[in-house]
Amino acid sequence: MTHGLLPEGIRDRLPPQAEAAAALTATLLGVVASHGYARVQPPLVEYEETLAGRLGPTTRRRDLMRFVDPVTQRTLAVRSDITGQVGRIAATRLAHVARPLRLSYAGPVLRVKGSQLTPEREMLQAGAELIGSDSVAAASEILGVAIEALTAVGVTGLSVDLTLPDIVETLASQMLTRERIEALQALLDMKDAGGMATAGFADWLPLTAATGPVETALPQLRAFDHAGLLASRIDGIAQVAAALPGVRLTLDPAERHGFEYQSWIGFSIFADGVRGELGRGGSYRVLHDNDDEAAVGISLYLDGLVDAGLGQAERRSVWLPRGTAPEVGQRLRAQGWTTVAALDDGGPEGCTHRWNGVEATPL
Repeated sequence: MTHGLLPEGIRDRLPPQAEAAAALTATLLGVVASHGYARVQPPLVEYEETLAGRLGPTTRRRDLMRFVDPVTQRTLAVRSDITGQVGRIAATRLAHVARPLRLSYAGPVLRVKGSQLTPEREMLQAGAELIGSDSVAAASEILGVAIEALTAVGVTGLSVDLTLPDIVETLASQMLTRERIEALQALLDMKDAGGMATAGFADWLPLTAATGPVETALPQLRAFDHAGLLASRIDGIAQVAAALPGVRLTLDPAERHGFEYQSWIGFSIFADGVRGELGRGGSYRVLHDNDDEAAVGISLYLDGLVDAGLGQAERRSVWLPRGTAPEVGQRLRAQGWTTVAALDDGGPEGCTHRWNGVEATPL
């Protein structure tokens, strides 16, 4: 009874959406490559401990689809994100290459469970990682490249939401116990001002107000940071914002969902007419055997772009009746036509033109 059905959150891409996805990927990675990012192609499946551990213990293991390898009897996992794989490549196969190391990628990812906003479990992900630096300049470059690439595929009305994923850890690690930090983070997640006051976190209430457009939120965040512990991060946010003219920028300093391994800066990209996030990234650490190194990157999600109708190009297709000389088709294809050769005496279904022996005439 399941013949022809697919699992929940899994779907086929049919024409012209499949072609659009391929075209979008090529254009996006073409822009990224023009900034010096070399392409890598990690495997779809890896050992679970390798796939989950390269970016630290907070990597989301719960998103991994696991199974036992019949050859090695070890647990394998299907990747739910490619960033960690790029980190593994940088830390092992490319450990000898000079830093900063710029890498790009594209491919499908699979998650155990979708979300309310993105119920799909399989997604097409593309991105860029800058290994060896998490400076303001590196973060500005990654965001600038992403925005240029998205603009190149026709995205308009771009906006970037900025966050400081480790802000609570940075400020509270010397003042609060782990239990109290987790309680504070949960209340900040819900923006529960009343709960914060009741739980003894009234001093943290100004943090909930330091949200909104960057130009108004940053001064409020500076006022909250009366001890100056966040000065370098706030200055960094201001400099990143200044490097992105013409883009709507907002700040929610305590937002941490989806930023499990990011450090001083995180960002999400949205656009008019596209459902959900277009991209997510930030700064993080890549774990080596005896050390780690700074990095910053961005992952772009192409399915929303395809669903919004981007990447679809009008195709000129010409039907070639039986008996048409092969060189005619070769010449037309060289001119940019798509040719469909007749297999019988049937009509030219699905074509825009027909070859009449001399030229392609519209249908």
